[in-house]
Amino acid sequence: MRINPLSRAVTLAVLGCGLSMPMLAHAEFIKDSKGTIELRNFYMNRDYRQDAPQVPIKGKPGDTKAYSAEWAQGFLVRLESGFTEGPVGFGVDGLGLVGVRLDSGRGRSGTGLLPSSNETGEAPSEYASLGATGKMRISKSVLKGGTLQLKNPAVGSNDSRLLPQTFLGTHGNMLEIEGLDFNAGQLEKVKQRDSTDNQDLTLNGKPLESSDHFQFAGGTYALTKELSLAYYYSKLEDIYSQNFGGIIYTLPLADGQFIKADLRYAKSDDTGDNKAGSLDNKSANGMLSYGIGAHTFSAAYQQMNGDNAFAYIGGTDPYLVNYVQIGDFAGIDEKSWQARYDLNFASYGIPGLSLMTRYVNGDNIDRGSNVSEGEEWERDTDIAYAFQDEALKGLAVKWRNATYRSNLNKGTKDLDENRLIISYTTALW
Repeated sequence: MRINPLSRAVTLAVLGCGLSMPMLAHAEFIKDSKGTIELRNFYMNRDYRQDAPQVPIKGKPGDTKAYSAEWAQGFLVRLESGFTEGPVGFGVDGLGLVGVRLDSGRGRSGTGLLPSSNETGEAPSEYASLGATGKMRISKSVLKGGTLQLKNPAVGSNDSRLLPQTFLGTHGNMLEIEGLDFNAGQLEKVKQRDSTDNQDLTLNGKPLESSDHFQFAGGTYALTKELSLAYYYSKLEDIYSQNFGGIIYTLPLADGQFIKADLRYAKSDDTGDNKAGSLDNKSANGMLSYGIGAHTFSAAYQQMNGDNAFAYIGGTDPYLVNYVQIGDFAGIDEKSWQARYDLNFASYGIPGLSLMTRYVNGDNIDRGSNVSEGEEWERDTDIAYAFQDEALKGLAVKWRNATYRSNLNKGTKDLDENRLIISYTTALW
């Protein structure tokens, strides 16, 4: 496994300098430290809705399954130090992840909650990984090296299963200019949400070609309290490059009402040795929301143009308004729209309870010559409750239900899905 020398050097330098500082300089390092543990109990069932299912069972050639269902317990420990005192502060963070199988089977695995053997299809009884991140602070800027979780228009770590997706690399966040949140970094490896191995980065939908260099730079600038602009450039070496621009405008209205517009545009092209072939995609998407009291009504539209689907790192969350529970609605030439409704029950005397429901419909998908036009739709409902009683603080439960239908893939064109997540988060000190 080849790790970029820059990431290794930054991580070792930060850790080494931080550990060699005099004890007096460690006052803020200890004082500002914090630790949390999250217990995440996750059940997931995916019904393929077919009388003659085409989804293969690993380790059983010729056999297929009609559904996948798994239940697991996750333990997520997050440790964050403060920074040592002085003009340059040093610190270190730690991440410990453990997943325990509660129920699975060769014919029911494949939900993404647990790893599964390529030979047998069976999930292990447990799996675990550790991550360390060195960090350095100068003024209002922080440089990190090691294990990272990122969320920006260029790359978004996926955290929709038992354990989160993480990266190995370096990341800098600069807040020196008022109103500007600038980010830059380089990633070399990814650890997927159901894996303990660091792997090369791939293009979504084309896992055979990989790269160990993903670079990004960009930021968000708040022109006013209501208006912000964003620009990011990113490149997965020898596979794709992408330019992204975005605008978010929130207009406050009387009596707590508001209108919010979120507009996004990205242009993706092949780059370098074109290891994944030629690539050309232009995506325009946006969401308009209106909030009144406990209610938020939203409508979104997303359109793909070019010879390829939207480009993003495999396994991550693409920055698209119609990326939802199952589908990303980002196929070749696809046009999709969304209607969404959110309800906060706090206004009705039940703080902590919330509801989200949405419907997304996509069509005009290019499936190649002599093939009918591709179509897909998805309906999602989330119901979540965070307990408010002091004795139960940190306990939350969420039920996620999804229905997906399409004519895109013969094996998994129809899906019904349920996820039940019970989580409890508490401070370690």
